[in-house]
Amino acid sequence: MKQNNFNRGRLLLFLFLLPCFVFAQNTITGKVTDGSGETVPFANVIVKGTSVGTTTSIDGMYAIDVPNLPATLVFSSLGFTTVEQQVSISETVNITMSESAQALDEVVITGLATSIERSNSANAVASLSAEDLVGKTPPPTLDGALYGKFAGAVVNSNSGAPGGGLSVKLRGATSLQGNIQPLYIIDGVYLDNSSLSAGLNAVSAAAAGGSASNQDNPTNRIADINPEDIANIEILKGASAAAIYGSRAAAGVIIITTKRGKAGETKYKFSQSVGFTEAINLLGVRDYTRQRVFDTFGSDAADAFVNAKNNGTLVDYEDEIFGEKGFIRLTNFNMSGGDAKTRYFAGVSHNNEEGIVRNTGYEKTSLRLNLDHKAKDWLKFNLSSNYIYSSSDRGFFNNDNSGTTIGVALTATRPWDNLLANGNGIYPDHPNNSSNPLQTRDLVTNNERVNRFIMGGTMNIDLYKAEKSNLELVLRGGLDVYGQQSRAIFPKGLQFQRPDNGGLNGVSVQGDTQNKNYNLSAFLVHNYFTDSDINFRTQAGLTNESFNRDSKLVTATGLVASETNVDQATNTGVVQTRIKQEDAGFFAQEEVNFQDKFIATVGIRGDKSSNNGDPNTYNYYPKASLAVNINEFGFWNEDGFWNQLKLRAAYGEAGNFPPFGALFTSYTSFSTDGLLGISLRGVRGDKAINSERQKELEFGTDLGFFNDRLTFTATYYIKTVDDLILQSALPPSTGFTTEFVNAGELQNKGIELSLNATPISNDNFQWDLGVNWFRNRSEITRLDVEPFNVGGFGATLGTFRIEEGSSATQIVGIGPNPGPNGFQVFGDAEPDFQMGLNNSLKYKNLDLSFLWQWKKGGDNINLTALLTDLNGTSHDYDTIDLDPAGQLGNGDYRVSQLGSSAEVFIDDASYVRLREIGLYYTLDKKMLGGVLSGSIDSVRIGLSGTNVLNFFDYNSYDPEVSNFGGGTIFTGVEVTPFPSSKRYLFHLGVNF
Repeated sequence: MKQNNFNRGRLLLFLFLLPCFVFAQNTITGKVTDGSGETVPFANVIVKGTSVGTTTSIDGMYAIDVPNLPATLVFSSLGFTTVEQQVSISETVNITMSESAQALDEVVITGLATSIERSNSANAVASLSAEDLVGKTPPPTLDGALYGKFAGAVVNSNSGAPGGGLSVKLRGATSLQGNIQPLYIIDGVYLDNSSLSAGLNAVSAAAAGGSASNQDNPTNRIADINPEDIANIEILKGASAAAIYGSRAAAGVIIITTKRGKAGETKYKFSQSVGFTEAINLLGVRDYTRQRVFDTFGSDAADAFVNAKNNGTLVDYEDEIFGEKGFIRLTNFNMSGGDAKTRYFAGVSHNNEEGIVRNTGYEKTSLRLNLDHKAKDWLKFNLSSNYIYSSSDRGFFNNDNSGTTIGVALTATRPWDNLLANGNGIYPDHPNNSSNPLQTRDLVTNNERVNRFIMGGTMNIDLYKAEKSNLELVLRGGLDVYGQQSRAIFPKGLQFQRPDNGGLNGVSVQGDTQNKNYNLSAFLVHNYFTDSDINFRTQAGLTNESFNRDSKLVTATGLVASETNVDQATNTGVVQTRIKQEDAGFFAQEEVNFQDKFIATVGIRGDKSSNNGDPNTYNYYPKASLAVNINEFGFWNEDGFWNQLKLRAAYGEAGNFPPFGALFTSYTSFSTDGLLGISLRGVRGDKAINSERQKELEFGTDLGFFNDRLTFTATYYIKTVDDLILQSALPPSTGFTTEFVNAGELQNKGIELSLNATPISNDNFQWDLGVNWFRNRSEITRLDVEPFNVGGFGATLGTFRIEEGSSATQIVGIGPNPGPNGFQVFGDAEPDFQMGLNNSLKYKNLDLSFLWQWKKGGDNINLTALLTDLNGTSHDYDTIDLDPAGQLGNGDYRVSQLGSSAEVFIDDASYVRLREIGLYYTLDKKMLGGVLSGSIDSVRIGLSGTNVLNFFDYNSYDPEVSNFGGGTIFTGVEVTPFPSSKRYLFHLGVNF
């Protein structure tokens, strides 16, 4: 009996103390939903300042034990705005999270396997969301979506031909001879962004004369990526952030993350855009009169002009060639969904864009499948795969030394010249040029076709988890494989191909490139949380990259009949280029976070490569940074007027490999009387050459006001490039003409300012505003070789000059007031500054967004005007506003300066343009009612445009141009390019 009483007593005591136990556990429960009431599965719920956390279930429910109350719970999920909720007692706390493209901007890359909250980052890392990329209007290519959207990037279109051809330079010049394009990483895969020549030089002979460049201006391969697949992009602009990528990161790194599936009901999205493209700016025809024609071309031409004018047969050949309105069709479809274990995103897109020149265009089909699978609580996999097929017809443009390209032939074409084909399709010969541009346009083939497969995979293994620490293993691999075929065919019936005109009787140039890159890496990431709120994150790992390209270019001349096969020709030449490189390295980094007040990072990357003189020697690239969040010190209430004040400083180093042919002396083959032999190329290699090394010191501050409705970021950087690789002249007695040497130092200094604001935000109307402004100044601070001219067509016409104490992009030439070096400085390709103004206004279901871009300063070498002047066809030939004496027309005046001053060929390339604009209306589920049984979530219709308004005084089609493509810092040289275009689109999108 006593025993029973004792048991009853224990039970009563337990029931009495049970509420105390429950209270001590501090269990908080609730449900997380989005703005439409849908649950948010797998959202993170963390007790702020601790490692205690959980995730919501498939139905959005959560339960978390909070060690001490009061506390703050932090709710976060990709694609949603982070929510912080204070709790003081055990209760049910339901949370509504709003979807936001800006939520993707809340974390930035800090290591090869980790990221950090932007508020704690010590680097100025720019981020672009899917809304930033395609929210206003679909861009022609991915790199074309970067214009004006963040500070520090100069994006330049090298050609208006369909299919791309852009260069992206981050924070100024990074090399004079080596790579200047950023490294692109997509879902952990190292992307190849090469531009491969189609061999047009066999006909154009552009590489002869004043330039060694063939100026083919092909497509760069980043154009293959579908912007609609992208969730966000992070831009590591300088070495302080990009040092984690070591020997390939001197020009910066652009990290692309594609869209992933979300758990829940399968969602479908379909969009169709149709529209057209047209030239931004046509120059027009010279204002001919009989007297002007007589003075320039003689009496026969004057009579022909009068007859054609009376008969109404004058032809505006510029409009005939560039006046097409190319039809555009863009189709995208994707689906996403999944459950607690597996999520997926699958998409297909098809682009078909015609150019402003007949028989030019770009077609691309892209298939994507992304999978995420959680096999165990401690094991996760994700897979990204993308197949792309593209075909680009780019026409035959740019400079030549044979008078055969369409642009050069057009400069010699007058309105009364008869060039149109007759009823039988026969084209007359051009009376005063070696080619008929209409015949060239209609009969020449210049096509690139690409089949590409990109695949990346990551495995995350939680090796150890405890309350104070955890250890994770991250395994990653990537593969980028593509085959590119180019076909350049010049039929024997062309005017300039006929033997009686000195032609080659037909030319067929066929290229084939097989490219295979892969990268592998393994990392350990350890987190340790102390009782004093000092958090440590340690990561270390190994990397391996392999790059293998095999290119063959076969040139056949003297084609048999109408054959285009290269074996059906009188003469055949073959050039094969094989490039193989193997890199290996390690990476280690330590991050220390003290209560979000001080965040310090130190790290080092070590790389060795087969592209070093000694492939077993490591190059080391250190980094260090410190961020101080003064707002975390409790000096003021963060919920008030001023909620963020961060000071930051960072230092880092990154490398740039020596260019091909710098390390080893190369040979070439020759044949004499049927006997084969080899000879030196004339360039002496040196295996002792060091990689170029970029060192960057960056300072900045981030400010936030009104709960981040107004933010401001300012950054100042000093970037020095040591061991510049240049070519130095050698005496002929050595058997060589030049050699590669480490012989200089280049410095860039710049300022980047960004302001983002939400001036108005209520239930009916929201206005978001973004402004970015930046400038960069370069200087050659050391030069151990003689100053030299590079990147143009000689000092008579304007050229770039490399000399100590001057800008790396200064433009000089002969002139009346030369300096000590014998040349006069006429300009600089570097802009004075660039500015972007981004606006987004939303009133109920109506959205209007637009982006203005302002480029102030920066000069081009404009030689299109010279060619039209020499042929008497310039649109402003008779305008009198250049001659100081007010007597000569512009054409005669420019010609009069040839040989005495290059000033008239240097044009200011400033512009202001409405880069993007979009107007959309959304029909939501409530408005659609029972359409298709209520299965449609929303319908979006709209209009958009690219380059709609353009303001510039530049005397040609567009100041944004470069004959020499994106592989050099010496941009802005123009000789009869493919003109740039503007786009207008109508859109229909359906979500269901």
